[in-house]
Amino acid sequence: MSQAKKTPSGRNNFLVMISGAVVITGLLVVVSMSMYSSSGAAQLDLSRPGYVSVRDKAVKNDSDFQTFSSSGEINEKIISEFKISFAKQALKVKLVDAFGGDPLSPVSLGIDAVDPIETTQ
Repeated sequence: MSQAKKTPSGRNNFLVMISGAVVITGLLVVVSMSMYSSSGAAQLDLSRPGYVSVRDKAVKNDSDFQTFSSSGEINEKIISEFKISFAKQALKVKLVDAFGGDPLSPVSLGIDAVDPIETTQ
């Protein structure tokens, strides 16, 4: 029986694979960052250090969706409020016709003044 000899080319292949993965990752980061800055999303990102002074001026509750604290007590009242709020939001999702004319319209996405629940009632 012959035994297979380990060659240094296996090690070289591994290094080439790792180097290629790092280069591809770097290229994808450069592309994504250029898209981030050119699309205007960078100007909307209030988590950036340059926008510390205007963070408190941002509108935090501009919708009818009730947010819940990440800390605090959990009781039957809070759970029932959450279930009611969840059911209302789920109904909005179900009313959107995903296969219809324009599922990404402002009305369908809920960013327009028209409420899909109010339009069906």
